[in-house]
Amino acid sequence: MPVIELTDMLSLASGAAVGLILGLIGGGGSILALPLMIYVVGVSDTHTAIGASALAVAVNAAISLAGHWRAGTVKWRCAGVFAAFGVVGAGTGSSLGKLTDGDLLLGLFGLLMIVVGAAMLRREPGQDDPDVALTVDTARHLIPRLGLAGLAVGVLSGFFGIGGGFLIVPGLIAATAMPMINAIGSSLVSVTALGATTAGNYALDGLVDWRLAGLFIAGGFLGSFAGVALASRLSKSKQALKLVFAVIVIGVGLFIAADGGLTLWGRFGPGAA
Repeated sequence: MPVIELTDMLSLASGAAVGLILGLIGGGGSILALPLMIYVVGVSDTHTAIGASALAVAVNAAISLAGHWRAGTVKWRCAGVFAAFGVVGAGTGSSLGKLTDGDLLLGLFGLLMIVVGAAMLRREPGQDDPDVALTVDTARHLIPRLGLAGLAVGVLSGFFGIGGGFLIVPGLIAATAMPMINAIGSSLVSVTALGATTAGNYALDGLVDWRLAGLFIAGGFLGSFAGVALASRLSKSKQALKLVFAVIVIGVGLFIAADGGLTLWGRFGPGAA
């Protein structure tokens, strides 16, 4: 009979927390996967945590994508071009991430969390073009925009091992002016592809803890159901919840950046041996 360890329970609970946030406010929760793996589950190696979190994010995004596909909110051609360029960027970014010192990588990730939290506090733009589509006539101006945005987001996604939905959604809107609901559904194509690319790159060097990733995925699957159920009940409070979550992201980012900075100072500062 398999023994359930404390780390297994913490992995399930952490995955459920990420899934709950994703289901409740519609995005941003996956950025907590890496700090939860390191500071709650207790994964000591930053690169192993990135590999496992990238895989978990990719699988959970694929599950969510199926729902948006059924709802007809995915603009597949635009999403496909963005994802294709993003995969190239993710391959490059994840290779750079593997070569970067783990403490430095963690410190930079903390700074990214601060930027993301601040961006979440801003009001979302109201411009949209619900009829936008990638056709022969629109390809000349849409493909360069989608390609450039996808490449940039892919590099960041691969480097930090994140899904990047919080970057992909505004990137798609800026490139195409598609409505928010279409950007969210279409972004999941890239989140799935970028996460799988990053996880695959890390797996080549044995930097994916498959058991940990599986527990995180299972927890996220269960948490997403709870989040979706709560979302309808708390619909009037979702903006307030989003603001609270943004503050939490900034706070965690400050802690991680400070922790990484102090570790590097201890290793390379004036008093280091």
